[in-house]
Amino acid sequence: MNHGTALLWKRRALSSLSATRRGLPKEKMTENGMMSRAKVLTIDTINPTVKKVEYAVRGPIVQRAVELERELSQGMKKPFAEVIKANIGDAHAMGQQPITFFRQVLALCSYPELLSDNTFPEDAKSRACRILQSCGGHSMGAYSASQGIDSVREDVARYIERRDGGVPCDPDDIYLTTGASDGIVTMLKLLVCGEGASRTGVMISIPQYPLYSAALAELGAVQINYYLNEEKCWSLDIPELQRALDEARQYCNPRALCIINPGNPTGQVQSRKCIEDVIQFAAKERLFLMADEVYQDNVYADGCQFHSFKKVLFEMGPEYSDTVELASFHSTSKCYMGECGFRGGYMELINMDDEVKAQLTKLVSVRLCPPVPGQALMDLVVNPPQPGEPSYDNFIKERTATLSALAEKAKLTEQVLNTVQGISCNPVQGAMYSFPRITIPEKAVKEATEKGQQPDMFYCMKMLEETGICLVPGSGFGQKDGTYHFRMTILPPSDKLKILLDKVKEFHQKFTQQYS
Repeated sequence: MNHGTALLWKRRALSSLSATRRGLPKEKMTENGMMSRAKVLTIDTINPTVKKVEYAVRGPIVQRAVELERELSQGMKKPFAEVIKANIGDAHAMGQQPITFFRQVLALCSYPELLSDNTFPEDAKSRACRILQSCGGHSMGAYSASQGIDSVREDVARYIERRDGGVPCDPDDIYLTTGASDGIVTMLKLLVCGEGASRTGVMISIPQYPLYSAALAELGAVQINYYLNEEKCWSLDIPELQRALDEARQYCNPRALCIINPGNPTGQVQSRKCIEDVIQFAAKERLFLMADEVYQDNVYADGCQFHSFKKVLFEMGPEYSDTVELASFHSTSKCYMGECGFRGGYMELINMDDEVKAQLTKLVSVRLCPPVPGQALMDLVVNPPQPGEPSYDNFIKERTATLSALAEKAKLTEQVLNTVQGISCNPVQGAMYSFPRITIPEKAVKEATEKGQQPDMFYCMKMLEETGICLVPGSGFGQKDGTYHFRMTILPPSDKLKILLDKVKEFHQKFTQQYS
């Protein structure tokens, strides 16, 4: 080694030592003797809150399901012919057909030259023209206002007034969003602050939809669990809310209460009395209410009815309607629409401080605007064909058929699962999922523990490998200690759902025998 090379090596060594002392990545020697700079971003240097984020409905089970689909397509032999994904509420991926009128209008908006095509009904054309006139340059390719297109927000406000029996709605309180998820995360960003014992705590139901736990982990907030009552059809009990709140106040500052109604993953529909009790609780404890109401059209059980939090709030009188802060959320992804990919949604804000609303508007403006096709679709959802218009009869026919099929599949799922010894399923009152409780033999629990897996993850992974059925373990949603569940959608077509349920039944019996 000559003097120049030795000097270069000495400098690099000193540089590496200095980097180490400063907590920076070291340089490495490659096989050809060259120095390779270590990556700036590694698993040890990324934002630590990101590593805490988990999202069960697209977790390891689903990743393995995708691998199995690929292996089947390559001709590999499996004990099943296809993978049936029942892990996520993706209606169209499960075969649900789109509403014709919605797709006609969106096609016309995307390609206005079609407005001269006589195969499209006149009400679809007039609706498309109205939407396009509200777009910059009369094109859906233009940005909209950050809060959303004015005419769409006006239509959303009129829809809410009709839904809630005339309770007034100001379009200025409406924010169009990229699906409901975007609105929920945005509101959590506004709420989260503080450090240590003053850090914001947010109350979420257990079982919960993993969006909430993931968002709270990313934001560094405190997740406050309150448990739904499985023995009473996943009801929400005020004493349990009080217990969770009182305990949480010892280590954080609880500021918000999140409710999912109809429920995900549990499928319950809260009674009006329950909603009233929750509002009174939030008022007494000074909590910001977040009402996730994306399944408001998905109510199937006799005696159940959807009541919006806003409607109940205003029916309770000025003591509550003038003071309780509420954000409610809706989406184009669920109900009878199932248009998940368009990412349309809205949130309505009640009793929000004007200065905070200005900050919210600033925050959403950073992302410019929600997808304009999603805004257009949201407009069609809240302002569908009216009686006397050419598309009305077919719209009602398609909407009714979709919701009726979901109601039948909800009942079928409950009935079949409850015939299996070791599986107990509450009535699927609403939404798109069942969350049955399963008995896992102690021998299987032990084997799962030895493998470092949750017992219901072990159960669901084994089911996937043996049957091709993709479900999500209850541990991904939260559950009481010592209980095990899985979540499955009721979305597959009836013939495929029957196959799925039969396979679940057969697998559970075999699994129980194997580990008894």
